[in-house]
Amino acid sequence: MPTAEAPYRRIANEIAAKIKSGELKPGDKLPSTRELAESYAVHMNTASRALSLLHDRELITGQPGRGTYVAEHPGR
Repeated sequence: MPTAEAPYRRIANEIAAKIKSGELKPGDKLPSTRELAESYAVHMNTASRALSLLHDRELITGQPGRGTYVAEHPGR
């Protein structure tokens, strides 16, 4: 029986696909953790974990006090 993809991975993969397709461009601001949690109907911890995964993949960068943005050279 196939296992469903973890919600944080699904969110991260959807955002990553938008970055790779050019829908989200370098320097674009991403929604806040709270906004992501609300739009995907998940707990804030799940949304935070999705952002952490994208950061680990070097697709996004955080700027304390300002927000999270698409990295200038995503995936490098």
